[in-house]
Amino acid sequence: MVLLLVVTIVFVAHLFILQNMGLQIFADRIVLSYLVNYALAASILIFIQSKFNKKASHTGFMFLAGSGIKFLVFFLVFYPFYREDGTMSTSEFAAFFVPYATCLILEVAFLSKQLNNQES
Repeated sequence: MVLLLVVTIVFVAHLFILQNMGLQIFADRIVLSYLVNYALAASILIFIQSKFNKKASHTGFMFLAGSGIKFLVFFLVFYPFYREDGTMSTSEFAAFFVPYATCLILEVAFLSKQLNNQES
């Protein structure tokens, strides 16, 4: 729930910044980027949460595997589109990196909290 709320707030802020800069707000596959990053992060967290009590020692490996999946999705879905004109613009980079970084930070915070609670 926190993930959805934070990603939504960041998305709205991102659109607001693009609009104030005079850029197209729904360009660069921004909606798809936020949806894909949210879906992947939520799926990874749900999967890790379901396996956490059984295999807490494997949490880091599951997280790294999820990160690998995210990179694969980027290179298969977004990178070809962003490189069509031979260059990746700042707005294209931000359209992917802002939701990616937001979800990554929230995933790390969640997993860190889980691991710290386990040790107590």
